[in-house]
Order: sequence, then structure tokens, then C-alpha cells
Amino acid sequence: MRRWGKRAMAAALAVSLIGGSASAGPTAFAADAANTAMQIMLDGFPLPFDSAPKAVQGVTLVPFRAIAEALGITVVWDPAAKEIRASGDNGSGQPTKVVLRLGRKTAEADGASVPLLAAPVIQQSRVLIPLAFFARQFGAQVGWNAATHTVEIQSPKRAMNVMGFYAISSYDQIGRVASLNSVAFGWTQIDENGSVTLTGSPFFWPEAAGEVTPESIVQAVNDQQDETYLMVYSGDAKRQLTKLLTDASLRDQSIERLVSLAQENGFTGLMLDFEGLGWKDDPATAKKQLNDYVELLSKKAKPLGIKLALALQPPNGAYKGYDYGTLAKLADKIVLMAYNYHQDKTPEPIDRVNEAIQMALKAGVSAEQLLLAVNMDHENETSVGSKLGLAKRYGLDGVAFWRLGILTAAETQAIDASVVKE
Repeated sequence: MRRWGKRAMAAALAVSLIGGSASAGPTAFAADAANTAMQIMLDGFPLPFDSAPKAVQGVTLVPFRAIAEALGITVVWDPAAKEIRASGDNGSGQPTKVVLRLGRKTAEADGASVPLLAAPVIQQSRVLIPLAFFARQFGAQVGWNAATHTVEIQSPKRAMNVMGFYAISSYDQIGRVASLNSVAFGWTQIDENGSVTLTGSPFFWPEAAGEVTPESIVQAVNDQQDETYLMVYSGDAKRQLTKLLTDASLRDQSIERLVSLAQENGFTGLMLDFEGLGWKDDPATAKKQLNDYVELLSKKAKPLGIKLALALQPPNGAYKGYDYGTLAKLADKIVLMAYNYHQDKTPEPIDRVNEAIQMALKAGVSAEQLLLAVNMDHENETSVGSKLGLAKRYGLDGVAFWRLGILTAAETQAIDASVVKE
């Protein structure tokens, strides 16, 4: 396989956009591509098209809107002028505006004339343009895999809401907080009696270490004008979550306790991580119980300026007790925990993660409030980019990493190459 970055792509304009190998010329590629269906991979996962890419005299033409919107580029088609106008990031954090016209081998980029390898054409009511244009104007990296007849695109770095989970044993990566928009502190849980507790395993309120206290860490994040969430965790192995949600007294006590903890310790928000609902019990009943609890918490917290986030298990997972649409209306942020699809710690199947995002959006969660959670216990520096690519492809609010304290240097580098705090 051969890949090109922006500079190499620009140099290649004099010959062909893509060649089957170092020695393959435009004619060889065109003949080969004409007889073999091409696939386009964006950040390691197929990008669907309603009009297939094609090769014309050694130049690969692709549906502009499909790729552009997946890269976060705004597209407007003017049928009267037969031109397409697009605006987005140029790959270096700067805005750019381009205009392309049917049948013309030049485009405009911020008012300057830019040559094209081929003129845009119409196919099945879709405008196709030379693929190289994305590399030149929007910072994408493009390569051609001759063995699989696949165009491979790596999206440019994008600014988005970056959240990190800070639990026990996270302090050695406290420096990563500066690269985050928000931090969720996993320091509370629901005990076996259905009550909020700051002790026990695996989540508890940390001990102070000299001048470094839990409160000082929270304040340091707040001082950066970032958001801080106090996360409360509960599973239902001992029916502790069921007790909380079905006992009115426990429910009310927990809401008062959580709101007080947030106020007293300077948290700007609360995050519920309630897992395991709808497995042992009727899903409809579990959904109503959680909806009722979240609604009561929202009514108590939001008037006090305390935001509410929910970390939810995926809709294509084993637990069916989550009414994503209703919960999205009650919460400010939804963190989609699209992982634990298998028992080992290998990378999560990207097709399942993709499906989870689609299902959450279809259920009524808006892209503007949805963060994709990435479990770095399972991912690595090779696999994480594809997960982040999905968050960018769907225009999600951001990504959330579990957790600080376990990131390797290589993983950190891969993350920083793909997303940056907005």
C-alpha cells in the first residue's frame, strides 16, 4: 500500500491522482479501476455512496457532498449557476471557501483560481469532482491501495469537545487535563443498599496528598474555564440500582446528596453512569424508572446551574433499559459507551460502534449533544483513530476517553493527531 500526504499529493498532480503502484501510470489505473468496483475508506471504515466513484483518464472522481459532509464541510449546490460552494477547515485550523463549476477544470479557493485534474461532472444527480481536491484544499490525506482497489482517506485534525474520565490512579496523567474541554471525576457510586457513597471499590473519594486535594484538582480544571462533572456509578449486580430507582426515599436522598456534593466541591455538572438496566427486568419498566429519576434530578440540578450528563450503554448492546430519546431531552450531554462488545481487551468492532452511533441518533439524541466514549483499555494507537474518525464523520459534539492514567505515549500521539479541544 502507498500513502500520500498533502505535499506528495500536490506533487502528484502533474501525473495522476492515484496509481496502482509506483510504476503504474494513469492509463493502467483507469483500465484497472474501470473493471473493478472501487471502495472508499474514511479513517479506516467504508464511506457509503449513492453514486459510485469512477476513474476518467486516470483521474478518480468522487461524489463531492458525501465526502465533504463526512469531513465536516458545508456544501451548497446552486442549480441555476451549476456550481457547488463549500466552506470548511483547510486542515490547519483556518476557514476556507471554494467554488466548483460543472464542466470547468478550474475552481476557486478563497478567491484564487485553482486547477483541477478533471472538470466536475454530474452522475445520478450527484456532482463528482477529482479526489485530489480534498487533499489540496481541506487537508485530508489520500492514498490508493492497489491490492484492494480502495481509496483511503484520513480526515484532518478537528476541534471538538474532548472529555476525559479521571478516576482512581489517574493523577500521573493530570497534565492531560490541559488538552480537555471537560473532565468527569469517578469518585462516587451507589452502594449495595442503594445509597450514594464516597467509599468502597472501585470508585471512591481520593485522599488528599499534601496540598493536592480532590477539591484542588477540580478547581484547577474550573480555572481553565472547562467543565467538571462528578460521576456517580452504579451497576445492578446486587440490585443496588434497582433499589435506588424504585424506592422513593432512596431516590430523593440520592438526588439531594449528589446536588450537594456538586455545589460544595465546585463541580459544574453531574454525570450518571448507571449500567446494566433492562437485562434482568422488563426493559420498558427499567426505561420508565430511569426516565423518572433523571427528570427529578434535572429539575433539582439545572435551576442551580448544574449541568447533567448521562453515560449510557449502547443501543446495540445487551442492556435494553435506556430510552435514549427521552433521556436526551432531559440531559445536556449524552456519552455513548459503545464498547464491551466482547469479553477481552482487543479493539472494539468498528461496525458495531458505527451502528451504535446511528441508532442513538435515530432514537432522538442530537449530534450536538452526543459524545462517543472510547475505552482505552481496549483500543491502541492503531485502532483509536478509526473510532475518532466516526465521531468526526457524524459531526458529534465530541469524544470521551476512559480514562486518564492508562494512556500510552503512542496512544496520546494518535489522539492528538486526530482531535483537539475546541
